[in-house]
Amino acid sequence: MGQKINPLGFRIGVTEPHRSTWYARGRQYGRFVAQDHAIRSFIKDRFKSAAIEKVQIERKADRITVVLHSGRPGVVIGRRGAEIDAVTKHFEQLTGSKVKINIIEIRKPDLSAQLVAENVAEQLERRGSFRRAMKRAVENSMREGVLGINVRISGRLGGAEIARSENEMAGSVPLHRLNTRIDYGYATARTTYGIIGVRTWMNHGYYADQQKEK
Repeated sequence: MGQKINPLGFRIGVTEPHRSTWYARGRQYGRFVAQDHAIRSFIKDRFKSAAIEKVQIERKADRITVVLHSGRPGVVIGRRGAEIDAVTKHFEQLTGSKVKINIIEIRKPDLSAQLVAENVAEQLERRGSFRRAMKRAVENSMREGVLGINVRISGRLGGAEIARSENEMAGSVPLHRLNTRIDYGYATARTTYGIIGVRTWMNHGYYADQQKEK
């Protein structure tokens, strides 16, 4: 089960909050789901270099609040807020509601599984060594204080004719414990030999211990 299920979906309602927070009835539900998907896809495509970890969407009455967790908030804001104003207008036309965008800066990208996976994928697209990229990612994350990390890449590694999987691991990553906060990230690298998938699991320790610290 630890290899088949998405660790974030497995823990929703236990240690992970919902990425979309709203209530709808009947046909509204399908329309809101489609809008949420369109918002996330647009943000990922437009701000590829902004290191977007996740997008949280909250709906209240006639207002939609979009929270972006970004490693480079300056890219999202743009010069004098031009970028964020244009995106806000686009979302208001898409949804027909007032939209407010908040940006939360990620100060330590090496502690985010999604950003680590995207960083490794970016190095693969630049034709870097996959072993070096994986090893560097694991070392940087362990240096920042994670209890364990596992990076796995799958595809035609190094241009090989037969696809295979390679992984680099350090520390402990218990995927079956619901009392442990496991962060998961997935990214794809589009190379000349085909698409290479990058998956990252991170162990941030017991959830109860983190709540006490907060």
